Amino acid sequence: MKKAYIFVFGASSTLLLSTFLFVIVPRLGQSEVVQEGRSAQLPYTEVQARGRAVYIEYGCIYCHSQQVRDPVAGADGHFGWGRPSRPSDYIYDRPHLLGTSRTGPDLSNIGLRQPSRDWHHLHLYNPRLLVPWSIMPGFPFLYRVVPGEQAPAEGAIEIPNSKGNWLLPSEKASSLVEYLTCLKRDGETP
Repeated sequence: MKKAYIFVFGASSTLLLSTFLFVIVPRLGQSEVVQEGRSAQLPYTEVQARGRAVYIEYGCIYCHSQQVRDPVAGADGHFGWGRPSRPSDYIYDRPHLLGTSRTGPDLSNIGLRQPSRDWHHLHLYNPRLLVPWSIMPGFPFLYRVVPGEQAPAEGAIEIPNSKGNWLLPSEKASSLVEYLTCLKRDGETP
């Protein structure tokens, strides 16, 4: 019992040192931009926010990440996924959708890499129409297929090699595509 003060001092020192190293130092290292809440990205529109909810609802987060790693940590730059992610890229994301694995490609810059809405709709309807080796499941229930020589409505997308079949996207499909095309982590923080 005479040396209990050594134990108390050691435990307190360990706790204080851990708090300093793992809480205070990282907070001090954050940039002014994040502390002021400024971002190079724009807030989501109402449609994009609904598309983000669809992205979460259908579990896209389980196979796709939204975080480009630093070149030291991985080959993301080699794949053309854009610049490494910054904390300010996620100011408007609640919850953050960094992903759990990379079964599919990173989507943080998919709006820059693939800006075509028609491509996204066809890919969501049946990924193997555009990427034959894709293991992504299709989401045909988000679309209505209409046969005909002419587009049945504005916004209809012709299905390649289908001899006159057209896709009519549902509201959920259109919202999801709006969200995907807005993912452009290219801006420089102000």
